Amino acid sequence: MMRQLVTRLSMFLIAVAVSRSASAQPPSPDATAQPTAAADAPSPWLLVPVLSSSPKLGTAAGGLGAYLHKFGADSRVSLFGIMYQYSSTDSQIASAFARTSFGADRHRIVAVIALGHIKNDYADYLGTGRPLKTDDDFKAVAARYVFRAKADWFIGGQWNAANYQVLGATAEDDLVLETLGLRGFDSAAVGAVLMQDSRDNEDMPTTGWFLNVNNLAYREALGGSSSFDAYRVDLRTFWKHGGGHVLAVRQYNWLTSDAPTAAQATVILRGYKLGQYLSPYMSSLEVEERLSFNERWGVTLFSGAAALYGDAPVPLDRSIHPTIGAGLHFVIKPAQRMLVNLEYAQGTEDSRGVYLKLGYAW
Repeated sequence: MMRQLVTRLSMFLIAVAVSRSASAQPPSPDATAQPTAAADAPSPWLLVPVLSSSPKLGTAAGGLGAYLHKFGADSRVSLFGIMYQYSSTDSQIASAFARTSFGADRHRIVAVIALGHIKNDYADYLGTGRPLKTDDDFKAVAARYVFRAKADWFIGGQWNAANYQVLGATAEDDLVLETLGLRGFDSAAVGAVLMQDSRDNEDMPTTGWFLNVNNLAYREALGGSSSFDAYRVDLRTFWKHGGGHVLAVRQYNWLTSDAPTAAQATVILRGYKLGQYLSPYMSSLEVEERLSFNERWGVTLFSGAAALYGDAPVPLDRSIHPTIGAGLHFVIKPAQRMLVNLEYAQGTEDSRGVYLKLGYAW
């Protein structure tokens, strides 16, 4: 559960580009008449206050700082950054991350290091009708490398390790954890990646396809406390139409084998809390219309559903979890095609959330 939480850390209040500091000396007449290329160049820095809010998660705020760089004209934008968040539940998360593209985009590396203390408050955990409060400590590191084998096809590998400890906030909560069989664990895994990426841009795609098929083999021999497997298939497609509008579709599958309760698949949709519902398998479908008003402003309209199936650790009241929502976005860095996106998502009952983040949800 903490591993998936790390992948969802980017929930942002507003993004503000930090401009390069101007010279202390007044410009010369020639400089005024003919601005230099350096003066016109966009800033490589991002300074981002962050915030997310939902009934289940509470309110979390913090900040993110990132440096943007291109390793050659044919490579995509690389990011290097750090982030910290503190929530109204006294939870906190800190992370450092990198997303690189180099060698004319023949090589891509994604890496993240995260640590934190998460306090969860479930009114109805796993559909059991039981309230549950947990204190979760975690440390995690993950990395993925892929190499462009041919055309838009990439192959590579990935690795991650985490130290995840779950404790009940009270003796009664510990009893619930014991009854449900939910305990923390150490994990370490390696896996293979097959990827196809014909998108015109990673952060603001308007055309192309994206396919990511990968596995993670968690093994005690690697230092983990249990051995199990996880498989993911992520397919996304983008069609540009009208005056710059984009229709996007995502079909996502997460399958586990012999996984402990805390590492089983969960609903990956806006409006739902990670780990609220668990099952060995999850498949979801989302459709999103991204409408463009002009070069800077636009809206998103989306709907989707996720299905949990397999022998769940606790029988679920429902297997299908729908979501619907809308958002408003602003392109903050046109040259790098990066935007700020404010969205509201409504799931079942009180599953809902407001997210303002850098980039689209996917």
